[in-house]
Amino acid sequence: MRNIKLVLAYDGTGYAGWQRQSGQPSIQQTLEEAIVRLTQGPVLLHGAGRTDAGVHAEGMVANFQTEASIPLLGLVKGLNSMLPEAIRVLSAEKVANDFHARYNATGKVYTYTFMATEIMPPCLRLYAAQVRDPFACDAVRLCLPMLVGTHDFSSFEAVGSRDLSRAGCRGAVRTIFAASLAEQEEAMPVCRLIISGDGFLRHMVRNIVGTLFAVGRGRLTPLDFQEIVAARDRSLAGPTAPAKGLTLKRVLY
Repeated sequence: MRNIKLVLAYDGTGYAGWQRQSGQPSIQQTLEEAIVRLTQGPVLLHGAGRTDAGVHAEGMVANFQTEASIPLLGLVKGLNSMLPEAIRVLSAEKVANDFHARYNATGKVYTYTFMATEIMPPCLRLYAAQVRDPFACDAVRLCLPMLVGTHDFSSFEAVGSRDLSRAGCRGAVRTIFAASLAEQEEAMPVCRLIISGDGFLRHMVRNIVGTLFAVGRGRLTPLDFQEIVAARDRSLAGPTAPAKGLTLKRVLY
């Protein structure tokens, strides 16, 4: 029995997210079905996390156990020949039997891509959110240090994002390692928020971004943002930003 670690990329458009769901296409189900066809054996695929409907990934990690002796390169080529173009296996690696993509992860890196523009380029409409101009990136940057460190992020937590009855539940406390905003002005005014941390609540990044949008548009000040972080009250924060701007860049181990 081998334990195989996969690194995956996918376009989340048209999928109900990572997790298998009854009656809806998911990344997990699509991959599992391809692996079963290739290995001719039962498979349970463990992902490093659950991306929501419409969210993309460039470095999702998953693992599964198999008795099949297919070489790793053949596994990558075989799966990619079966999968839809929106999903690709980037690499396969044999790992220790006790490796688990989710439980061994120490953090994740996300990017959120958006454009401050009145007219959204069609080629970016599925991979970036639109926010109306004018937009003050400098005001947003003043907020980012307020996120770094260990905080209770209840103000940015979606309902039902954690199981309060689970032993060892740490509530809404998470540690953000770094947060930055990059601007690309050459061809189109694309902005990318890059945020890394030891874990994220459901919709946490998108709720943070939705609140930062309000700061950039002048509806909230950086001081307001600081007070929202401290308040631990979701009703004070901004709306949830669209899923299409969010990409899981990398899982940390």
